[in-house]
Order: sequence, then structure tokens, then C-alpha cells
Amino acid sequence: MYASIKSFASSFFVTGDPLIYGADVSIGLTSIAILFVLFYFKKWGWLWREWLTTVDHKKIGIMYLIASLLMLFRGGVDALLMRAQLALPNVQFLQADHYNEVFTTHGTIMILFMAMPMMFGLFNMVVPLQIGARDVAFPYLNAVSFWLFFFGAMLFNISFVIGGSPDAGWLSYPPLSEMSGSPGVGQNFYIWGIQISGIGSLATGINFIVTILKMRAPGMKLMKMPMFTWSVFSSSIIIIFAFPILTVTLALLFIDRYLGGHLFTMDGGGFPMMYINLIWMWGHPEVYIVVLPAFGIFSEIVATFSRKRIFGYKSMVFALMSISILSFFTWVHHFFTMGSGADVNVAFAIATMAIGIPTGAKVFNWLFTMFRGRIRLEQPMMWTLAFIPCFVVGGATGVMLAVAPADYQYHNSYFLIAHFHQVLIGGVVFGYLAGIYYWWPKLFGFKLNERLGKYAFWLWNIGFYVCFMPQYALGFMGMTRRVYTYGWDMGWGPLNLVSTIGAFLMGIGFVFQVWQILYSVKYGERDTTGDPWNARTLEWSIQSPPPLYNFAVVPVVEERDPFWEEKERRDFAPAPLIPASQLEPIHMPKNSGVPFVFSACWFVAGFGFVFGWNWMAFTGLAGVGISLLVRSFQYDTDYYVPVDEVIETEKAAGRAV
Repeated sequence: MYASIKSFASSFFVTGDPLIYGADVSIGLTSIAILFVLFYFKKWGWLWREWLTTVDHKKIGIMYLIASLLMLFRGGVDALLMRAQLALPNVQFLQADHYNEVFTTHGTIMILFMAMPMMFGLFNMVVPLQIGARDVAFPYLNAVSFWLFFFGAMLFNISFVIGGSPDAGWLSYPPLSEMSGSPGVGQNFYIWGIQISGIGSLATGINFIVTILKMRAPGMKLMKMPMFTWSVFSSSIIIIFAFPILTVTLALLFIDRYLGGHLFTMDGGGFPMMYINLIWMWGHPEVYIVVLPAFGIFSEIVATFSRKRIFGYKSMVFALMSISILSFFTWVHHFFTMGSGADVNVAFAIATMAIGIPTGAKVFNWLFTMFRGRIRLEQPMMWTLAFIPCFVVGGATGVMLAVAPADYQYHNSYFLIAHFHQVLIGGVVFGYLAGIYYWWPKLFGFKLNERLGKYAFWLWNIGFYVCFMPQYALGFMGMTRRVYTYGWDMGWGPLNLVSTIGAFLMGIGFVFQVWQILYSVKYGERDTTGDPWNARTLEWSIQSPPPLYNFAVVPVVEERDPFWEEKERRDFAPAPLIPASQLEPIHMPKNSGVPFVFSACWFVAGFGFVFGWNWMAFTGLAGVGISLLVRSFQYDTDYYVPVDEVIETEKAAGRAV
């Protein structure tokens, strides 16, 4: 019996690597520390009532934000491991198979488990407040979306200590991702982790489209919506059309692995290029899913810190919606070299160049907004200004890659690595960090420390250019992607060393941001006005942090930038207090534990399918079905906040008499 247990443990747990043993120890110590705090301070009930069962969009947004920062740490550590391996020729820090696992998990985590939840966190924290709503359209579905993401991310992340990480690349091309190329369970972790969280992403897209279309404040017509809300709307449109493609693609790959389907294996009559077409029909729109909200963030910040209306509002809206459509007509540029034919390559090269027009137009809108504006260099504006040159270079190199003949030289080289990091870090990460700095005082009631923030800003930005500019040159020198070691004779050593130094500078910048948050919790400047930036949109018209119900009185919107126009009408005098007689009971949804249990059952089912344990998989699916059944018989799902509680809350914030 001992021998059988030992044999099972050796195949179930990842062994033999000191880095993994270190991860085991850190996971164990962290888990013990969390359990100790919960037991010692008797916080189990608080955790369940306030967070695990919440349907409040603001708390769900905060949980998305925390999860995304943890994933940024995990993905960042993977990046530093890769750069340490490539810093010098013939380094033996990581073995080939471990390096493959690290770069696979790095790409997957950064796109799907860092950028997506950070984006959804901002959706939740901002959109209902911007449109004058008291909640999202489907609060219960919103909780389901978060917990599906969370358990999908956890399923994917445990693979590096249990079973083994996927190692077929972040898009898992067959035949490498088939059983013949990846016979272990790592690829199953990839499929089910993404599949479960992807269902949550699709639900979020549906939820925010309905929220924006149906829950805007009276008078807020579509062309009066804030630019960030427009960017969320356009991103959500892409989500509802792109994510079903991902769901089907991963399901087909699992059929190959689980049932021997041979849909993508040539020796079984399948067609690997079909997988590559499908995954990029999702994959390239996914780039715009995550970057469009960043464009909305920059639009809000530029207008606020220039004290001007956004220049070319209608053209900005047109650009966002054009990108949401054109994003589905560019996927073939990812495999110009794979024999699609000249006509196909030309068509997709033109489409790729065309999408650069509305993308580039927005840069001019931001520049013209700043022109003759009274610009204040606060932290959000600094990140916005850093984005512009970075994204322009990224866009220019993207146009270079769109030229099919030239792409034959650039393809699969480090030039491409530098390009998409320039766009995704300079566009997405810088944008979301700018948004976090901007809306942080609204959600938490205090600003993040300016001095520490500037240290982080400069470390991030200097580190970024030091890391990725050499990679353009390395691409021209012939260094290809997925190289885990190289010889001294290649001449790549000096530039790789410089690139690695830059990566560690960015890592230090992230450490400063963590320090900045922890420091500001106690010492940060408190926001007592609800409007620390002298901003323009409705979220700044209420107290910080917002109350449960957001707005005591639903605002009526007459024009764009309604809060700014209201402040101008009263000559920036303090807002008049709300008479208590105008306040009424407010209808709100009740908390529910079903989304948490429902998503945990999906985790169990996914874990069972990963290891081929059908008894566990179908038990988990039975739990999913029971959760749906329980929900279908729940009728007592909402309540009214008593008017006395509303009056007390508003008086405490100094907003009612």
C-alpha cells in the first residue's frame, strides 16, 4: 500500500525541481497564514457575508483587482525566470522542458488571468457609477462571472505544483498540444482552466452590454455616454462574438485528447491549420478586447487633467466601434508564412493596416485635447503621457508586421516579441495602471502616495525600454522565439543581458507599487470631497467610497460631462444638500452563496477531467446542475434599503439634511 501511495504521489505532485519545492513551501506558508488570521480574528463569517456571497459590483470589482495583481506577480515571476535563463549564453538555470512550461504559463496568465480580470475589475468599479446606475443589469450573473474566473485561474495555476504545467505555448498549437506531443495532464489544465474562466468572461460581456443599454440614468442618450463606457461597450461586443470561438476551439481540442477525436491530427484525417485559424479568430480580437478599455481610460484622464472636453468625441466613438468590427478581419496576419496564398495575404494585410487608422486617430484626439489645456501631471496623467510614445512605436512596428513580404523576415523572431509587448504593456498595462491610480480614491477613499508612485513609474518606464528595445535588434539579428539557450558565437549575449536588466527594473517597479498601496492604506491622502481630481463624470458626484446603493437620488443627465457642467452652473460652489424628504427606500439585490458553490463545482468537474477521473468530473457537473436548480427556485432575491438607513448614510457623508 505504501508503494502504491508513493507511486501515486510521485505522478500527482511535481517533484525534482528546487524551484517547485520553493513554491510548495511558499504556498503552504501563505495558506497557513491566511487560515491563522481567519481563525484568530474570527473572520470566517465576515468573509462569507461580505465577500464570498456578495453581488455588489464594487466589491466584485475589488476582488477582480486583487486577483489580477496576484496574477501580475505570478506572470511577472515567470518573465523574470525566462530573462534570467536568457541573460547570457549557455545558461543552465532552467532546463528545456521547464522553460517551455514557464513561457506557456507566462503568456496565458498575463493575457487571460491578469489583463482580463484587471479590465473586468475596472468595468465593475466604474461603469455603473458613470452611467448613474445603482448596480449592473444582472448582479447574480456578475458574481457567477467572477467566481468562474477565479476558480478557472486557480485550476490553471495549481498545475505547476500538481500534475505539471502545460508546455505547448500560450496558444497550444497542435500537434504539440495533442496527446502525442503532450501526453501529461498539463494541457488538460490549460483547457479547463481557460474554459471555465472563459464562460465567466462571456457572461461579463453580456452583462455589461445590457447594463449600458438598459440602465443609463434618465437623459443619458448613447452620444452622451462617457468615453470609458463607450470603450467597455465596444469591448463587450467583441467578447460576445469572440469568446464562443475560444470555447468551441478548446472543446474540440479536448475531444481530441479525451476521446481520441483526431480533429486536428493529420495522421488521423484532421487538419491542424483549422485549430490555428480558430484560435486566432479569437486571439486577435482578444488583443482589442483588452486594449479598447485602456483607450477609454486615457480619454477620461486626458479630459480631466487638461480641464477640457475630449476633442472629437464622435470620431472617438466611431473609431472604437470601427475597431470592434475590423478586429475580426485581421487574424490571418499571424500566419502569413504558412501558405495561405498571395491573395489571402494581401486581403488581410490591407485589413490589418486599415485598423491602424482608427487606432492612430485616437492619439491625435488626445493630443488635441491636451493642446492649450491646463495640464496637471498627477499620477494618472503621467501614465497616460508615457503610453502615447510607447503605443505609437508599437503601432508603427505593427504596420511593419502587416506587410506580408516583410513579415516573412520578422515572423517568429524577437522583433515580434518586442512589438506585442510594446502594445500590450505600453497600451494595456500602462492604461489599466493609469485607471487604477485614477479611480482608486473613488473606490477606497484615499489617494495612492505620490512619491512612491513616481519611483514605480520611472522604474516601470525605464525598465520597459531597456528590456524591449534590444529585442527589436535581436529579431533583426536572427534570434527566434522559444529559444531557451544559445551559444556565444551568435552574438546575442550583450543585448540579452541588457534586456534582462530592464525586466528586473520593471519587477522592482512593481514592488514599489505594492509598497505604495500598503503605505497609502495608513498614510494616504483621504478623499473627503468625492472629487479629488476635479473630474467631469457622474462617479465623482457621490462620496468616496460609494455607498451600497451608489446614488441616493438617481441623477438626470442633460449633456455630456454632466458633473462638470453641473459644477460650472453653480460656479464650482459646494453641491447643495439633498433634502431628506426626497429620499426613498432603494431596491437592491440580496447576497447569494450559490455563485460561489456553482463555480466551485465547476472547479471539481474540471479537476476530474484533467486527470481523467470521471467519478469526480461527473460529481462536479452534478453539483453544477443542482446549483442551477436551487437558483431556479429562489424567489426571495431582493430587498429594499430602508429610507432611514439611506438618510443616515447620506447625512454621515454630509450630503443630506
